Amino acid sequence: MANRPKHKTVSNNGVSATRVSNNSVPSNNTLTRSNDTQHHLYYGQDKISYEVVRKDKARKLRIKVYPDQRVVVSVPMQVTDEFIYQSVQKRVRWIWQHLQDFAKQKTDVLPKRYVSGEPQFYLGRRYVLKVLVDPEQAANVKLIRGKLTVSLTHDSRDRAAKVKTLLDSWYQTKARVVFAERLASVLPQANWVHSSPTFKILSMKKQWGSCSAQGNLVLNPHLVKAPKECIDYVILHELCHIKEHNHSERFWRLLSQVMPHCKAVKTELDSMAEFYLNE
Repeated sequence: MANRPKHKTVSNNGVSATRVSNNSVPSNNTLTRSNDTQHHLYYGQDKISYEVVRKDKARKLRIKVYPDQRVVVSVPMQVTDEFIYQSVQKRVRWIWQHLQDFAKQKTDVLPKRYVSGEPQFYLGRRYVLKVLVDPEQAANVKLIRGKLTVSLTHDSRDRAAKVKTLLDSWYQTKARVVFAERLASVLPQANWVHSSPTFKILSMKKQWGSCSAQGNLVLNPHLVKAPKECIDYVILHELCHIKEHNHSERFWRLLSQVMPHCKAVKTELDSMAEFYLNE
């Protein structure tokens, strides 16, 4: 039993994930490949496809099942193919079950009602909304013990609208701080940008960001609900437009140079877009 991989299952972002330690390699290999990153296996009669993404900074094998039925396996660069195959095979029932659960969910995300118990997101983590009415406190939003708590001074028929207004303001404030921090962090990678660009916050329905001909950025405040790596992707994407003004092959080559796993990050962000943009 000492050589058996250890599994830890977690749930986050509406995404199911499991981590596996890489201290052993199972002996049998029954999985098949379709190309360099796409693989599949069978659970009964059901074919399960999954993508393998190798990351320099990854420490453990991690399996994620997304609401759009994608299965992504992130692994350290040095992990062998055999270990990846056997690790996925050992978790195939867990993967299949979460695919079934997501398949049962409605295809459309219900509009927010801004009531206690609804999910809210911040920096890639899922929080439970808690609405309180307290005449002795000023109206505010606080992140406390896994809950995003909104306090109102009094109750009214337009409670939902007031909660939404407070949350929107809170996200806008957080977005300004986080985006400035992430821009400063990734800017050195964009060596074609000679001065720090300005950015403004603008809520958009179908875009995470944009870049003007003058090199000024516009970022969607809803992006602050996503993991920092996804925020970095959007900022780097827009910084690349300062050098390449369209989505040409040169643009994607440049973006891949500054973020080698940009495709996987983009896929992760796209898979959660309907949750992050839901209002």
